[in-house]
Amino acid sequence: MSKDEEMDFIDYVITENNEKLAIVIRNGFKNDGITFFTDNSCEEQVAYMTHKKGHIIIPHVHNNIKREINYTREVLIMRKGTLECDFYTQEKILVQTLTISEGDILVLLSGGHGFKCLDEVEMVEIKNGPFVGDGDKTRF
Repeated sequence: MSKDEEMDFIDYVITENNEKLAIVIRNGFKNDGITFFTDNSCEEQVAYMTHKKGHIIIPHVHNNIKREINYTREVLIMRKGTLECDFYTQEKILVQTLTISEGDILVLLSGGHGFKCLDEVEMVEIKNGPFVGDGDKTRF
């Protein structure tokens, strides 16, 4: 798959400062090998992987490395339904609205966001923690 074809399945939502707010990985995305959607400086690493039958991932453990995380990052995996997503700057200015559907993956990187369920929705949320209650977010 060419890079142009690959980009058909990825939408970047960008603020006026060229800061990535979110990455949408569409259900139809396919690529050989390992594709990272986030760069090494991102507090959240998201990748797509394919391996041939018989490929071995060597057993491993992850080392205890202290990291400083400043913001809650989230990944939503849409299992069912359609979700309208509003993306905002950190200053709460609406940048873009788009829809994600079954099989899409939404990686929330910065700024704000809000959602409207367009039909019955089932999704999986993955985020860094621990969650600290009301101190974790500012609603607007």
